[in-house]
Amino acid sequence: MLPVRYALNVNENTHPIPEDVARDIVESLARAVLTINRYPDREFTALRESLATYLGHGISPDQVWAANGSNEIIQQTLQAFGGPGRSVLGFPPTYSMHPILAAGTGTKWLTAERDADYTISPETAVAAIRAQRPDIVFFCAPNNPTGTPLPLATIEAAYDETDGIVFVDEAYAEFSPTDAPSALTLLPGRERLLVSRTMSKAFAFAGARLGYLAADPAVSDALRLVRLPYHLSALTQAAALAALAHAPEMLAMVDDIAGQRDRLLRELPALGYRVFDSQANFVLFDGVDDTAATFRALLERDILIRDVGIPGALRVTAGTAEETGFFLESLAELGARGAVKA
Repeated sequence: MLPVRYALNVNENTHPIPEDVARDIVESLARAVLTINRYPDREFTALRESLATYLGHGISPDQVWAANGSNEIIQQTLQAFGGPGRSVLGFPPTYSMHPILAAGTGTKWLTAERDADYTISPETAVAAIRAQRPDIVFFCAPNNPTGTPLPLATIEAAYDETDGIVFVDEAYAEFSPTDAPSALTLLPGRERLLVSRTMSKAFAFAGARLGYLAADPAVSDALRLVRLPYHLSALTQAAALAALAHAPEMLAMVDDIAGQRDRLLRELPALGYRVFDSQANFVLFDGVDDTAATFRALLERDILIRDVGIPGALRVTAGTAEETGFFLESLAELGARGAVKA
């Protein structure tokens, strides 16, 4: 990544971990180092128990699986349920790693169009499944890179239409309104439904690499067959356990980030851009006359955002109040629709 003062391009949590939490994490790591000569708990039992408690919804530890980031969760899912002769359906624009991981596992990548404003209705999902008959269906809720929420009715309809796996990526779920329902509520009685989460975003743990999912216990058994031995290091487990013990403090910054996201949703239209409903920690805005020139002009101001390949659109992560303010001020200085002023 380019060295810049304002890195607002990869949806990281831009808030540092609270000092007392950091201290406990360091102490947990120090204890783990004392036994680092031994292999870690390959079943990461304590971590699964902690993650189950954090998720709630009556989820038990045997329903939880974890790996080195959501990417490894997705990869293991494709290794277990995809592969040569099988297919996975996605709805672009969506998480860019989906087709890459599909290709890496020999799984055929299928696509279907979204509705207006990047939503997916139950009818759209069902029509796509009927037309393509995939073995796996991928959803992001909320979606990356658009931030748009996904109705539970869409997940339910997709699940009822297919005999395959329905995978819902909730990497940004903690940034959604508190009354927004999670796909976790749909797990009872749906053994083919997988709901993934990550500690990278809300927990400011991107560098620690800890992704996880909740599903029927049989899913964990299937993933055991494809995971590498001792795939979660003792240090990763120790750091994650310490962070989860401070979940309320770690999540306190989420409200502030969501506030900056809402600020972007309010103020970008005032600058002449269209925004899309976002329940994540980023905003997609379009109406940019020249995305490349706007990207470069912001970069010259030490601001890095993301060109996600959607014509006329750019994506910006909600940062701190100072970071968000500087981005908005800089964009305003470029003139209407990102036209660089003379």
